[in-house]
Amino acid sequence: MNWLFSSLMFIMLIFNSTPDYVQSYHAAKTKKQEVEFINKYKSSSKISILGYVVSLEMKQAKYKFFPWKKLSIFNKGKKRLESLIKRHPDNIDLRYLRLVIQENIPSLLNYKLNIKEDKLFLSKIMKTKNTSDYLDFYIKKNTSL
Repeated sequence: MNWLFSSLMFIMLIFNSTPDYVQSYHAAKTKKQEVEFINKYKSSSKISILGYVVSLEMKQAKYKFFPWKKLSIFNKGKKRLESLIKRHPDNIDLRYLRLVIQENIPSLLNYKLNIKEDKLFLSKIMKTKNTSDYLDFYIKKNTSL
């Protein structure tokens, strides 16, 4: 009983400290919800938020009919995400998003080069107590870590 109570308290603590944009990102399950998220946050000056926007913009490729349009949208987003990571290599959200994308896209897209690097980076982060502990839940749930 104590274990169950402790677990519930921990989960409540995580979700209470999780930023709205992270919760909204993970709650977006339809194209409409994804586009609403993109429109709401695309003007943000916060790097982490822009990473989530770019991630959902890349996901919009799946709703296109023509393969070249899908690839164009995906590659444009990939370039933006890589640019953000290059400028902010220690941003946990960006590294998490890239890992999720790279682990879940088809090999045909040739975007799997950073899986090992991001897993190492995130596993080190998860071992320390920091302000991004709310992401540990999502990292465990959505990646192979």
